[in-house]
Amino acid sequence: MRTLTTRLGALLLLAGLVLATSAQAQALETARVIVKFRADAGVSRQALGEQGAVAVQRPQHARRLMRRVDLADLSLADGRVVAPRVQVLRARGTSTRALLARLRANPDVEYAEEDQRVHIAAVPNDPLFAGNQPTGVTPSVGQWYLRANGGEVVSAINAQAAWDIATGAGVVVAVIDTGVRPEHPDLQGKLLTGYDFVSTASDNDARSGRDPDPTDPGDWTAFGECSTRSAASDSSWHGTQVAGLVAASSNNGVGISGTALDAKVLPVRALGKCGGFQSDIVSAMRWAAGLDPLDANVPRNTANPAKVINLSLGSSGACSATYQTAVSELTAAGVVVVAAAGNGAGLAALQPSNCVGVIGVAGVRHAGTKVGYSNLGPNLSVAAPAGNCVNTAAGLPCLYPLATTTNSGSTTAAANTYSDSFDTSLGTSFASPLVAGTVAMMLQANSRLTPAQVRALIRSSARAFPPASTDASVPQCTAPSLTEQVECHCTTTTCGAGMLDALAAVQAATGGFVAPTVTASASPNQPEVGGTISLSSTFVAPAGRSITAFQWVLTSGADIAVLSGETTPNAATIVASAAGTITAQLTVTDSQGAQASASVTVTVVDPATTAAASGGGASGGGALGWPWLAGLALAVAALPRRRRA
Repeated sequence: MRTLTTRLGALLLLAGLVLATSAQAQALETARVIVKFRADAGVSRQALGEQGAVAVQRPQHARRLMRRVDLADLSLADGRVVAPRVQVLRARGTSTRALLARLRANPDVEYAEEDQRVHIAAVPNDPLFAGNQPTGVTPSVGQWYLRANGGEVVSAINAQAAWDIATGAGVVVAVIDTGVRPEHPDLQGKLLTGYDFVSTASDNDARSGRDPDPTDPGDWTAFGECSTRSAASDSSWHGTQVAGLVAASSNNGVGISGTALDAKVLPVRALGKCGGFQSDIVSAMRWAAGLDPLDANVPRNTANPAKVINLSLGSSGACSATYQTAVSELTAAGVVVVAAAGNGAGLAALQPSNCVGVIGVAGVRHAGTKVGYSNLGPNLSVAAPAGNCVNTAAGLPCLYPLATTTNSGSTTAAANTYSDSFDTSLGTSFASPLVAGTVAMMLQANSRLTPAQVRALIRSSARAFPPASTDASVPQCTAPSLTEQVECHCTTTTCGAGMLDALAAVQAATGGFVAPTVTASASPNQPEVGGTISLSSTFVAPAGRSITAFQWVLTSGADIAVLSGETTPNAATIVASAAGTITAQLTVTDSQGAQASASVTVTVVDPATTAAASGGGASGGGALGWPWLAGLALAVAALPRRRRA
């Protein structure tokens, strides 16, 4: 059984969500940032001339940046490509803050931000759960959170009734986390072929860096391993716990049931010892969605792209440009992103749960009030059970934890087992997969729903929070500040629109959702390299609504073209740098969250190639014009004659 010291150490490390770097990594480099270069950047033009269009979309510009007078004194090194025109840069002999200041002042840079450490949002900092507890059993209330709400369990999500309509069959949910234990008996037949995106600095499996094995090797740490005085911690088996809550096997006579009985889980490992880097998280998100990984050594995920991505992880601060760009790209591709609010005891919700377009999830107690450890904020979408114990004394069994799949090993893997009243699963990390599983059922019921529509239906179908009058001893939640807020009565501006109701959400999905209408066109439809392509559109919102947001994206051809200048709902401009096919998509969102998209495809031609193919334009029908023949005759005459031996 885990010792008191180890358990407290794990709580302090994980609940604090500090952005620590390992002592070893600090010795090797002092700065690590994410940089996006402008479409017309000088380094991009240099890359285009030296290596072609691919080098613009997959930047490795450290060497080019150091050629500049204002950056010549830096010792820069290229890191991973994160997204189109986005890469990690590492530097020695400078701080992250100093490097960011200099890069942000560079005219080639669209944005630069710290490549933050990201941690799991697993266990609250609550001393009632520490100690050398005896082995317990599954809580007496069982999987209370999946049954109908009522009585003592006000926040139960009523998934059991939703199973009569949909079970998530045919829907893939990606769990981007610490990896999974694939041999767990309740995950058999539920896991698809995933990938490992953990950077070398955080990796501790048998293969350094990215590889096709998302198995969780354990994320235990020794004292001081993550930062100078970071506490020791046991392995969390966090990803295995999250995967079980999404879609553990059901009706198999073993263990538990997942939220979406027949959904499949795509395990993607992006967190290792001491957490993981934001750049790895974003790369994992893009790969899971089936987008180009922008890494020649990582095959594109064409076999099992996810329609739902669960992120039970986070870091403090407002949503970064890197996260927001990735979320926007994924939602444009039809992928729903669900993320945990974090366990900061009522502080502001973590990124990426606070990003636009994400379904951010707060945690509530069985009684419907905010659980003490859950973060909150106005940008969250919904609240779901996160587990709580009610206990007034240490040593008693936890009454309302979330039972799920886990492993008993304190370092490396040991026996596969389940969390229970003594070895508890508690945290917003475990509220988020309940929502992700519900989304899977919604998408089975209506596969035409867009991410914005799913989010709108999750919110509109949520049940109201219990009024403050139900317990006057509990205060009402207020806007997040630097002061912690433990248990409090949720409001729609602090914990989301209400409490998750899986049955109501699936019923709403089957009822359909009236969307706007939109069309898109391009001129010319066969432009030349270097020319501009003008995009235009028409759209109409349903009666009583208005268009509130729009987004133009290149769904194909981003390696040869960019959107240039200002975009409006009605117009955008593309500049192509090479020949090929480009598809542009416009997505509009109305005042009720309904979305509609339209695409237009153009083929860019190289005028030199076209002229050669047509014989210079002098003769029709494919005939050879006389200037071309004369040139050929001269060329033949100039050839050296071969002498016989």
